[in-house]
Amino acid sequence: MRSAFPIPLWRVVGFLLILALSLLGTTPTVGHAASAQLTGWTPEAMMKVKNVSNVQVSPDGHRVVFTVTEAIMTDDKSDNLTHIHMANIDGSDVRQMTYGDKSCTSPQWSPDGRWIAFTSERSGKNNLWLLRADGGEAHQVTDVKTMVSRFRWSPDSAQIAFIMPDALTADEEKAQKGKNDAKVVDEHFKMHRLWVIPLAKDASGKHPARLLTKGELSVGRDLVPGWFDWSPDGRTIVFTHVPTPRANDWPLSDISTVDVAVGEIKPVAHTGAAEGSPLYSPDGRWIAYMASDDPPTWAGTADVFVVPVSGGPPRKLAETFDRLSPSGSARLLGWSADGQRIIFTEARGTVTRLSVLPVNGEPPQDLDRGEMVMSDIYLNPSQTIIGFTAQTTTSPPEAYITPLDRFAPVQVSRMNADLPDYPLGRTDVIHWQSSDGLEIEGLLTYPVGYEPGKRYPLLLLIHGGPASVFTQTFIASRRWYPIATFATQGYAILQPNIRGSSGYGKQWRYANYKDWGGMDYQDLMAGVDHVIQIGVADGDRLGVMGWSYGGYMTSWVITHTRRFKAASVGAGITNLMSFTGTTDILGFLPDYFGAELWENLDIYRAHSAMFNVKGVSTPTLIQHGEADARVPISQGYELYNALKRQNVPVKMVVYPRAPHGPQEPKQVLDIAKRNVEWFDHYLRQERLATKE
Repeated sequence: MRSAFPIPLWRVVGFLLILALSLLGTTPTVGHAASAQLTGWTPEAMMKVKNVSNVQVSPDGHRVVFTVTEAIMTDDKSDNLTHIHMANIDGSDVRQMTYGDKSCTSPQWSPDGRWIAFTSERSGKNNLWLLRADGGEAHQVTDVKTMVSRFRWSPDSAQIAFIMPDALTADEEKAQKGKNDAKVVDEHFKMHRLWVIPLAKDASGKHPARLLTKGELSVGRDLVPGWFDWSPDGRTIVFTHVPTPRANDWPLSDISTVDVAVGEIKPVAHTGAAEGSPLYSPDGRWIAYMASDDPPTWAGTADVFVVPVSGGPPRKLAETFDRLSPSGSARLLGWSADGQRIIFTEARGTVTRLSVLPVNGEPPQDLDRGEMVMSDIYLNPSQTIIGFTAQTTTSPPEAYITPLDRFAPVQVSRMNADLPDYPLGRTDVIHWQSSDGLEIEGLLTYPVGYEPGKRYPLLLLIHGGPASVFTQTFIASRRWYPIATFATQGYAILQPNIRGSSGYGKQWRYANYKDWGGMDYQDLMAGVDHVIQIGVADGDRLGVMGWSYGGYMTSWVITHTRRFKAASVGAGITNLMSFTGTTDILGFLPDYFGAELWENLDIYRAHSAMFNVKGVSTPTLIQHGEADARVPISQGYELYNALKRQNVPVKMVVYPRAPHGPQEPKQVLDIAKRNVEWFDHYLRQERLATKE
């Protein structure tokens, strides 16, 4: 519903001033005045949507805990504050369990149901804390110099295993303090180690932690899920490890076990594939795990294997629909209580599916009906109930539970019940044919108040990855490209799942190998043409935007067509040649393009926007995190300087501290507001009419 409050006089004056400036051709101001005129969903209103996650059901199936994250923005703060909540399994008696100005994250029930462990920076570092399940004050368990990341309870609830990176040595601390701290690249890595700590205190009142893994291995792996699991008898832990903690090392991941009592390490899966996500069967006789293709490829393909703990060759189970693409949020969740099935989740088109994989080799079976997008899915310790976060395009994320034996979801949280009742643009799943006849699927969000027969400005939003996928998530959740705000302003928004996306099977996901900017570009243009042909889009008012690979494709679009009146490039790869030498994932492009730069210079040059940048005329906004190791900020500067020197309207905004995906609330809000302003300035009907 529209706001009932009258519009203040200063806003009316401000609007007229902005309109006058825009008619004169003035570029948008830094003050974000344009987005302040909206009476429905604004970027500010979207920041009020709370994220609900970590939905964990108690072992007895009577209670559930979950985390709620909200944006805190004051004069001196820009934080995401997370706290733990608890509810009965039917959603009644919801209460907050933790408080304060420090986040409390990753709650886990002890198998006996008496305790909830979580991580928090209450003491300055991210440590383990314990909270009685029936309430009371939490107390600190670990006291580390670095941080606790992943952790897991032992089956008897007597210990907790956790991963922690190595701390600085005394000499390194001294050198750092004295600013004599030169670093040699690829030397002296801070490995991630597996530790175990008892629940009981020693004579001094402390919990003495004990190191389990030593040597030249780092527990866990970046980019792809890879945790660890306790054996049912609590004697061993199976874990994933890589040679170093570098992001580029994930293809080298293997699986081993460690004896908890003596620290002896034994190999489980050490092949040319990348192995991870190991899980013990309930009877302790088997280990299930995911293994990539051999050699591993960056678009992400994996299968499930089971191997006997007593020794012997692994056995491959049936293939899943999407071959467990990590970019499609694929995860192994656990075994069923009877040890006959493995529960997993993966993308299926524009939704996610919860499925089971029989260990006898039969095909997977879906549990849900594909009516929502599920995330943060967890199996409870007794392996009977699943907790998850669910959302649709028109309903915000909330906590749900369902029995494992039948999919009957029950909503247990109402954390976003107080959101403004603003109208949302309708989102449909649509299909079109690309230039070669291949059918493409995507999401089309219509403007609020859409009138059939009337044409609207269209924004083309391109996902990252390139193996990511657009799913039917709540369009008013806070994001860099605020779909609900754009729909409120009268835009149609197209989100295409072009070839290369997850959720459509392996062949589709690999269809853009050696062809970035080729048929994927044709898929995009055919989608735009389709929305014009069905009478929704105004072909004279087109905008394009995207982050990461979406930024790559946006830079490719503006260097190959002048159809678009404005563009926004977020953390975009603009020059494959310089990118491959500076990114933290050095094996990424050689895999996608089949050669190193020095082996095939032509293919890197042919697929780089920077080598087609002459003559670009599209006004372009560039946004980039200053601490981006994945797509270094130099990629943004290359495009900015090339456009600037050709007198193309261009603005580049740099976000200090921000990695590849900015998360600080004020930065997220700034990114969103600038995108709204940019397209409002260049696609607004009044300005274009005046120019004509």
